[in-house]
Order: sequence, then structure tokens, then C-alpha cells
Amino acid sequence: MQSIRGKLTRTCFVACCFGFLLFSTAPPDNPAPPKIVLPNKADSVRFAAFGDMGTGQQAQYQTAKEMMLAHDQFKFDFVLMLGDNIYGGKSQKDFKRKFEDVYQPLMDAGVKFYASLGNHDDPNERYYKPFNMNGKRYYKLSVSGTELYALDSTYMDRQQLDWLEKELSTSSAAWKICFFHHPLYSDAGFHGPDTDLRTQLEPLFQKYGVAVVLSGHEHVYERIKPHKGVFYFISGSGGELRRHDLRPSPDTAKGFDEDQSFMLIEIDGNDFHFQTISRLGKTVDSGVIHRPGT
Repeated sequence: MQSIRGKLTRTCFVACCFGFLLFSTAPPDNPAPPKIVLPNKADSVRFAAFGDMGTGQQAQYQTAKEMMLAHDQFKFDFVLMLGDNIYGGKSQKDFKRKFEDVYQPLMDAGVKFYASLGNHDDPNERYYKPFNMNGKRYYKLSVSGTELYALDSTYMDRQQLDWLEKELSTSSAAWKICFFHHPLYSDAGFHGPDTDLRTQLEPLFQKYGVAVVLSGHEHVYERIKPHKGVFYFISGSGGELRRHDLRPSPDTAKGFDEDQSFMLIEIDGNDFHFQTISRLGKTVDSGVIHRPGT
């Protein structure tokens, strides 16, 4: 039986308060390019990741502009979308305003977007060509010895779990990375961790050597301390933002809930480099993960 994730919607009053906070600070018209600290090697696997972006509002456009400034220096080839790709209406005009118009400069530069579905997404978004899902709720990407698994965490059924176990168990990839919407670990106050999903997925991650998990849903950035060799990131503020929502715990390695942000990622052999950049071009987190066993 399929299980549907998510909690009850808060009141309109709370939503309006968050909306005010989202747009209360306007960045400069011409933000400075971010300072790239990754190795930035020509033969590495380079991509970006973020979730909860599809508002069509000013902050989303500003974050996309900062991504383009980052791409001018760090030529990432694709973007992983961590769900809640299109909020609200799903008309053709909505897709144009909330996705195509926002990221057209990146797409014109040859960057491809690969989506996973969130609880605010219509499952039919998997047929929207710019999302490159090819009509599938869950799928695999293979890039130069790295395999990336897009999952539908809103509808985690037995068929999807069986598919994932088969793919992971037969993979010889140096890096196995899963990306989906609902976080297994979270120190944000609004939702918190999805412990049911954790029970289903974490044993597979640990058994078959998944090194990194990327999620959204919480409208913040957070890096969790590794659990049994698995590193967990939340990047859920590509458009939406929930200021001051983080409640740091001993599991919190780094958190940022002051502005929209996105992640840059570079895989260079046995090293997974990451850099998280805010809407204003500030680096709020960076580091390197060494592949387990090397």
C-alpha cells in the first residue's frame, strides 16, 4: 500500500507570516559573484542541487541569478531538483513563470535539470520535458562512475523499494547518491525528520554503500553529521525560506536559515566537494567528504 508523506497544513496566518519574512530583505540589483572554493577541475563531475524553488517570486529569480554567476566560474553540467518544483497552479503559464523564465539562462548554457517529486508537486510533472524524468516517478542517472538515484518520497511503495534495492545491489559505481524530497534527518522545527521513511530507506543506504543523500522539504539548509557512513544534506530554500526554523542538535554539522541558498557539488575521484551559496553570494558552508573505504 502506498504511504503519503507530509503533515497537516498550518493556518493561513502562519503562511502569511512566512511569506512576509521571505521577501522582507531585498538583495542588491547587481550582486557580486560568489567566490568559488571547490577544486573546479575540468574532468570532474560537477552539478548543483536545491529544492523547494518553484514559487515564481522575486527571491527565486534572484537565487537563479546567483546560480548563473556561480556557473560563470564553475561550469556545472546539471542540477538536481529536490522536490516542490512548482508551487500552486500547474498551468502552462505557471511552468513558464516558475521554471522556464527563471532558469532559461542556465538552460541556454547547456545545464540540464533533473527533478524529483515533492508533496506540492503533481505526479504528472514527470512528463514535463525540461524536468528530464522521462515519465518516471523514480529513476537513475549514471555520470562518469557516479550513480544518482531520484526517488519519489511522497509515495514510497514496495515496487519502488524493490527497484532501488535491485539497482543498488548490482551497482559498482564509486559514488552512489540518492536525492528526494523528505529528509530522513532534520533539525528544522516546522516538519522534522521523516522517521517512517528512514525505517524504509536507511537500511538499504547502509547495506549497499550509498554515501550521500540530498533532500529538501525543510525551507532551510542543513548538513547532518554522518550516520553509519551516510552523509545527509537538506537544501530546501531554492525559492521558499523559513527563517530561524533550525533547532540545532548534536546531529547538526552546519545550518543556515537566514536566506535562500543552493549547493554546488564536485566529485573528483574519491572526494566529494560541496559548497553552499546564499542568494547574496555568501558561502555558508563548504567541505569535502572522502569516499568510505579509501
